[in-house]
Amino acid sequence: MSSQPSKILEVFDNPNPERDYVIQIELPEFTCLCPKTGQPDFATLHLAYIADKACVELKSLKMYIWSFRDEGAFHEAVTNQILEDLIVATDPRFMRLKAVFNVRGGVYTTVIAEHQQQGWTPKTVVNL
Repeated sequence: MSSQPSKILEVFDNPNPERDYVIQIELPEFTCLCPKTGQPDFATLHLAYIADKACVELKSLKMYIWSFRDEGAFHEAVTNQILEDLIVATDPRFMRLKAVFNVRGGVYTTVIAEHQQQGWTPKTVVNL
């Protein structure tokens, strides 16, 4: 049975919800399509978050990221959509998604989007 792209993000219980700790995930094979030209856009996604009650399950994250391969999307829109979907799935204390797109026509694009849970303040200095 082969894997298929999916928009479903699975989660599991945070094993240490009493502690703020940083989870960093690098996804170097993100691909979507330019909505103007239909050409592929490639990016490395850098995800960093402090979980509250749930953590994202990695295989489902991989299948979710794969689901954008045939979709047209502007860099800014797709970065914010991915962040929003991850927020809905995990309700993290803090989350940052940095999307570093490969050069296209001599232009590099990096989009950084962040979320912080209302009322949450870091217990320690967080430099992500």
